[in-house]
Order: sequence, then C-alpha cells, then structure tokens
Amino acid sequence: MKAWEKNIRKVVPYVPGEQPKKANIIKLNTNENPYPPAPGVVEALKNIDTDLLRRYPDPAASKLVNAIAEFHGLDSSQVFVGVGSDDVLAMAFLTCFNSKKPILFPDITYSFYDVWADLLRIPYEKQPLDEQFRINGKDYQKENGGIVFPNPNAPTGVLKPLEEIEEIIQNNLDVIVIVDEAYIDFGGTSALPLLEKYDNLLIAQTFSKSRSMAGMRVGYLLGNPELIRYINDCKYSFNSYTMNQTAIALGVEAIRDRAYFEECTQKIIDTREWAKKEFASLGFSFEDSMSNFVFVTHKDYPAAEIFEALREADIYVRHFKSPERISNYLRITIGTREEMETLFAFLKQYMSK
Repeated sequence: MKAWEKNIRKVVPYVPGEQPKKANIIKLNTNENPYPPAPGVVEALKNIDTDLLRRYPDPAASKLVNAIAEFHGLDSSQVFVGVGSDDVLAMAFLTCFNSKKPILFPDITYSFYDVWADLLRIPYEKQPLDEQFRINGKDYQKENGGIVFPNPNAPTGVLKPLEEIEEIIQNNLDVIVIVDEAYIDFGGTSALPLLEKYDNLLIAQTFSKSRSMAGMRVGYLLGNPELIRYINDCKYSFNSYTMNQTAIALGVEAIRDRAYFEECTQKIIDTREWAKKEFASLGFSFEDSMSNFVFVTHKDYPAAEIFEALREADIYVRHFKSPERISNYLRITIGTREEMETLFAFLKQYMSK
C-alpha cells in the first residue's frame, strides 16, 4: 500500500445496470419507461433559452418544487428536489442518519443503501425478508438509528400495505423513516397521507420511471418543512446548484401533465398483468409485482443461462448474482407490448429445444 492510500475512503461501489451501446436492442434491464416523456417536455426542450445555460440555475429549483407541491397537494416547503432519487436519498442519508445506532433496511432491496451507509460510515443491519420476499414489521421494532425501505421493494416488486408501513413508523417515532417510492405509481398506495400524522417520515419519488425522465435525472423528497429545511441546509453545504436549467424546465412540464402520466402508467400496468400470465404459462414463478418489472425464476432453466441466451439475442434483462438467495432470479422490466411479445416468443423457442 502506498503511504497516501491509508487515508483514502474505500467502498465497494454500486453497480448500475448495463447500458448497451448497440442499436436495435430490447432493453428490459434498468426499469426505464418504454414510452416517451409528456408532449410538454418535448416542446419545452425545443424552446430552451440557451442564454440561460451560461447562468447558474435557481439553487432552490423553485418552479419545479412548486409544480411538484401542487401535484401532490402539499406546500412547497415540504418538497426537496435533486439529481434523481439517488441524489436525494444520499442527501437524506447524510442529513438524517447521524447516530451510532444502526439503520435498518431489508437484506434484499435496492443495493445502493449499504453503499451509502459504508461511504458515510453509517452503521447498519439488514433485516431478512420472509420466504415470500416480504418485510416483517417486527424486525423493525428494535432500537435503531433510522429505517429505509422501498415500496414496492426492489428488485422483488412486492408491495407493503399502507397500514403496515404506518405500523413501522408508529414504532419508530424517535428516528427518521424513509419510504422509497420509486415504483409506487404502478399500482401501490403512496404513504403521502401519513405526512400529516408523522413528522419523522420522508417519502422519496422519482421522474425516472413513471414519467419517462431517467435521462434527465430528477428526484424528490416529501416531508415536514423542518426536516426538508435540514436537508436543504446540507445540500447547500455540499452543492448549491444540483438541478440544471434544462432539468428544471422539463421537470415542470412532466409533473404538470397528469393525464399523460396516468395514461402511460396504465399501459405499463396492463402490459405487466398480461406478462404475468405469459410468465406463468411458461412455468416461471414470481411474487405479485406491483412495479414496472417482474422478478421471475424457473425451476428447470437457470437464470444465468436464460440471461446469457437473451443477451445473445439482443434482449437485455437484469441478473443479480448475489445475494445467493436471488441468484436464480431475473428482473425483467415491462416494455411495450410489442417488446414483451418478442421476449416471450424467444423464451418459447428457447424452452422448446
């Protein structure tokens, strides 16, 4: 080891899904929306005042914050925005998890949580999901320094009922509870109504999935004004200008078009429910996903082999080699009906050999 290395902060990084550089592929590996952004987003992009690009953006991203607040029926003081939900969640970790007690999150979940905890030197304990990949609320009734979990969970897609989420919050009023709702728009009930009752609740959402804006990187937190102010204080001490001019302008248009948002999410939900029947007919097993993906396994065909065969056919899905418990599963994003029909045509041919 070099002398200077002893002071280097070292972590095992998060590994994002593959972003193939090839054309004419079917990309079902990173839970992107298969449909374009709202029409207003396209128009806003055409009309961007390029003179603004030489100026710093509004550090408070007020137009975007106000639009998000209006959509959810909240006050602007209850909204924090950032560069995708990864950014806002990382800032929430930095601000809220500052105890010597361990934070708690599921053992099978979004794999960025332990990366942030390691990076920020936050102690943590993983709580095991049950055999149906469900969170056991009793595991979160012990002493801790905070709680975070997705709903629906990722990569399983399993949804936790709102009453069970409230029970976890009720049992942890002395710490911050973060509910990561990146996929809530595909069939779940948001914890938004609980904000009025619990000042220790933070809800994270994103434009990347249901609003077709993964390439623009827009995420946000919802919480009580005091908590949002604390997070903003940390943000301004870290990077005052997290949101660029283009992301703010396009984000405003994306959140305003409720009709288009509902139309696209419903198309994905309808395709997902049809896809579940197709997966079942081919012998795949899976829990009832309420997200824009399905987490499947097959008793006769190893996931790693299916993954490679699909990849050779330019159909990309996600295979997690660890933890061992999910190494025989594939997470398959719901694409357009046509993309999914191509996927199933390949699987039927593959399994007929």
